[in-house]
Amino acid sequence: MTGRPASRPSRRERPAKPALTRDGIVGTAVALMRAEGLRRVTMRRLAQELDTGPASLYVYVRNTAELHAAVLDDLLGGVDLGPVRADGDWRDRLVRVLTSYTAVLFEHPGLARSALVARPSGERYLDLVEALLSLLDEGGVPGDRAAWAIDLLLQFATATAAEHAAGEKDATESEGEWAALAAAVRGASRERHPHIAARGTDLLSGPGEARLDWGFHVLINGVLGTPRPDTPGEPAQPDKPAPPDTP
Repeated sequence: MTGRPASRPSRRERPAKPALTRDGIVGTAVALMRAEGLRRVTMRRLAQELDTGPASLYVYVRNTAELHAAVLDDLLGGVDLGPVRADGDWRDRLVRVLTSYTAVLFEHPGLARSALVARPSGERYLDLVEALLSLLDEGGVPGDRAAWAIDLLLQFATATAAEHAAGEKDATESEGEWAALAAAVRGASRERHPHIAARGTDLLSGPGEARLDWGFHVLINGVLGTPRPDTPGEPAQPDKPAPPDTP
């Protein structure tokens, strides 16, 4: 004799799902990115993870671009802002903060590429910008010039991470691309590309850390020596006196 099938629990007996919140959605998106990569962090996939419908998420996050920006902002909590309060030359400490930011993006190659167009606006992003402005101010960089310098410094760091971070590309494919580029540079014709032929070794030389550090210092020194053009309708701001150790 066949027994009666077990009855399904009523809705009242099922455990209640936690209420959706923006912080909860972003936290789940970060966990999903760590497990499956940024490409899998879509509104539909996230809704599956949260056991809800995609329409429910749009109440808290407008679209995938805003979601990725929120994920980036969450991860910016890993940037070391300690150098702001440390001793030493302000330029070196500024580079240390920017290098830490770059390292965070290196850990998540998909996010590094997304960060080129993402517009984070959360507290952690504001903390990073505040730290950079504080160090530029300490170095005597005029405020209007420092404001524009933030874009240059973060764009250079982000583009470097997006270009060089490994992870989503097959390692063999990346090595093959680099080998092809190196062969092309080293084999450049002295008649057609004389400067490449003369500087081929330099074009390919140097560890990434050294080039990144050098690039930051080039930008910082350029900011120190390049006034911002006058913008119609904006009063010109006088330069601050540079610190004694400014090169």
